[in-house]
Amino acid sequence: MIASAVRTAIGSFGGALKDVSAAELGAVVIKEAVAKAGIKGELVEEVVMGNVIQAGLGQNVARQAAIKAGLPVEVPAMTINKVCGSGLRTVALAAQMIKAGDADIVVAGGMENMSQAPYLLKTSRWGQRMGDGKMVESMINDALRDAFNNYHMGVTAENISKEWNLTREEQDEFALNSQLKAEVAIKAGKFKDEIVPVVIRQRKGEPKVVDTDEYPRFGATIEGMAKLRPAFIKDGTVTAANASGINDGA
Repeated sequence: MIASAVRTAIGSFGGALKDVSAAELGAVVIKEAVAKAGIKGELVEEVVMGNVIQAGLGQNVARQAAIKAGLPVEVPAMTINKVCGSGLRTVALAAQMIKAGDADIVVAGGMENMSQAPYLLKTSRWGQRMGDGKMVESMINDALRDAFNNYHMGVTAENISKEWNLTREEQDEFALNSQLKAEVAIKAGKFKDEIVPVVIRQRKGEPKVVDTDEYPRFGATIEGMAKLRPAFIKDGTVTAANASGINDGA
């Protein structure tokens, strides 16, 4: 059974959560999930957290999050990377552990800060020679570009739209309905029970509290969406409005 489930607010790219690391975001939800379940930290037998853009984050990000959450150092943790399915996969793994008798209590989830994805200068390892050095965008290279066909996941969305004959209008309509539903739910406070506030200390003044999803665009219209150009291929159907966003959260 799932004893508790919580999340942070979802921050926009370069938004309110841009300075909060993936490990820190993960720690916030781990701590709250354990407290909400009413169990002691020492009873947790495993922590499994999904994280995709791991470059520069340090060893085993799940372990970092678990320790930052206040769990005992004796509690093991592992980080899973199954790209967009990472967080969901951790829940499946937790269920399998329990069903197999390997554990009784497992914390599972996902954490990502796409805003903090670093640039990589691979040629600097052995010394940059004559000519320009190429900086690699880790967010695209490690998360958004297919490693086999070498194209962006937005192109995959275009391929799917062609295969299933999904028109630009249908995609815009679906995206608009999603935005409008999110706007209504946020304004009605429907997500308050599941969102754990992230408290960010400031150099001066009171801490900043992030407790509301940033990404939904209030007041979105079908006319506004229709004006946007295709984002990935010429004459395509996927735009910045009907594609999934680049976000931070856990």
